[in-house]
Amino acid sequence: MVDSHFMMKAMVLDKARTPLQLMELPIPQPQEGQILIRVRACAVCRTDLHVVDGELSDPKLPLIPGHEIVGQVEELGYGVSDFQVGDLVGVPWLGWTCGCCRYCDQGEENLCDTARFTGYTLDGGFSEYTVADERFCIAIPDSYSAVEAAPLLCAGLIGYRTLKKAEGASRLGIYGFGAAAHIVAQVALYQGKEIYAFTRPGDQKGQEFALSMGACWAGGSDHPGPVELDAALLFAPVGALVPAALKAVRKGGVVVCGGIYMSDIPSFPYELLWGERKVVSVANLTREDGVEFMEIAPQIPVKTTVEPFDLSDANEALDRLRTGKIEGAAVLTM
Repeated sequence: MVDSHFMMKAMVLDKARTPLQLMELPIPQPQEGQILIRVRACAVCRTDLHVVDGELSDPKLPLIPGHEIVGQVEELGYGVSDFQVGDLVGVPWLGWTCGCCRYCDQGEENLCDTARFTGYTLDGGFSEYTVADERFCIAIPDSYSAVEAAPLLCAGLIGYRTLKKAEGASRLGIYGFGAAAHIVAQVALYQGKEIYAFTRPGDQKGQEFALSMGACWAGGSDHPGPVELDAALLFAPVGALVPAALKAVRKGGVVVCGGIYMSDIPSFPYELLWGERKVVSVANLTREDGVEFMEIAPQIPVKTTVEPFDLSDANEALDRLRTGKIEGAAVLTM
């Protein structure tokens, strides 16, 4: 049992739009149904940016961010049965649901009105230890190290759910070729789809990265691309990309917005939507998504491109992500 008087290092957000502070805090104790996890790696997600930058309202403060957590089980709370001490587990964004509302009852727990979220309303993984509800933790396949697996917990899972919303599409446009895109592209290629990558105009490095990941074309998002798309997956939080993507998809096509936050969508002529084109959003994830994705990822196998940072360098990792200077995913290591 880890002594509650032992201390851990953590990067803490005291107030939105301010840098994280490196602090020493007591190691949390697992309550009933919880596991104590020694964090080995935690990826840095664009959602973390939205929390730190104040674009997502009402986070728990003070807060330890981070929701792409991989670590080893150190201690079991009362009643835990799914994991054993020493297991390598992942903790995703969805950290708790009520289990009894209309959404939970009909298999849409990602829409639960009282859901709690790791690194937002629950303390997350920018720390040496964390606790999590065992029901929402995911076993990590043996073929992945902690650092390799960390981006799978959100970039991978949200990307996978976004791809599912474009079921049946053969030609996919991916807008914003970062952490989520470089993972979902591998799944889509495994399924036999064509990938067209749209980056910031003039982002030659990003376009080269997309081509190296198997895209058959890469260019700036200010142009519609060389072919008509069946679907467009938007991972960049830029509302102006919605009408741009609608212009690029065929009649009956779908534009899927895969982020939790997006700037305002500008007005656009009805003719872009006409022809039974659709715009849909992805909200959070379900435990079923996690099980499905962790089964398919080793089969492909999905490879993650990561740039490691020490825990104390979390602010630098966030700044690099904010300015688009990360290729793949930033990962904090403990």
